[in-house]
Amino acid sequence: MALHLTWMLAFGLLGNLISCLVCLAPLPTFYQIYKKKTSEGFQSIPYVIALFSAMLWLFYAIFSEDAILLITINTFAFFMEFGYIAVYLRYATTKDKILTYKLLLLINSFGFGLICILTLFLTKGQKRVQVLGWICMIFSLCVFVAPLFILREVIKTKSVEFMPFSLSLFLTLSAVMWFFYGYLKKDQFVAVPNILGFLFGIIQMVIYVIYRKPVKNLVVEPKLQELSHEHIVDIRKLGTAICSEINIVIPQLSDSGKVVFEDQIAKELAKQTQEITNDTNKI
Repeated sequence: MALHLTWMLAFGLLGNLISCLVCLAPLPTFYQIYKKKTSEGFQSIPYVIALFSAMLWLFYAIFSEDAILLITINTFAFFMEFGYIAVYLRYATTKDKILTYKLLLLINSFGFGLICILTLFLTKGQKRVQVLGWICMIFSLCVFVAPLFILREVIKTKSVEFMPFSLSLFLTLSAVMWFFYGYLKKDQFVAVPNILGFLFGIIQMVIYVIYRKPVKNLVVEPKLQELSHEHIVDIRKLGTAICSEINIVIPQLSDSGKVVFEDQIAKELAKQTQEITNDTNKI
């Protein structure tokens, strides 16, 4: 019996630790939002849902027996998600702010309030724990199914940009810890959802390995010594060659007053020919 409680406590503590790391995962994102003073198109829906999940599990743990480890992790998650949403609302656009407020009112205020009223007034004792347990389990199953939409996008785009491997790994490990905690505690409402969470976590990591494409940035630097002589152009020689091919024609006036266009190159060639002929006659 003591060993059983020891293992249950160990898995519960590990579940708390890993779940805390998962809750801290969005910190770099919100640091960038704070630094750039803009939400950059990020959506608040995941954080609103996470806040609602923490509220439900806290309400369940209050009425459940020996659920102190559930209370600790969900209290931490509650304040972290509340902080994320506060930062988001500070720097989001007006349209995103309105959408977030609507979600908070509909889900976290009206939805959670309705669950509280119905369970407090219509159920008692162990029956209340059962009803709250089923609500938490169904909601957790829906949360675990949500990544299927991300998997569809990964398969469609063949890119794992929006599915970090580290997050999938920690979610899978968290599901394992909480499954064994629920199993040893004989709490089906904690154990059952994490079976699905473990399976989906494995699927996500397999998909990540399949579609992971390492990007190699190849920088091509042209090197003069690698160029063949056929591709090297001497500008000075080219200029001389071009100039030698230009036939300059200068207009001049003849004795009769008419304009005569004289070919300078032809004149020069004729002059050179005449000089050669004179030298030959002298010899």
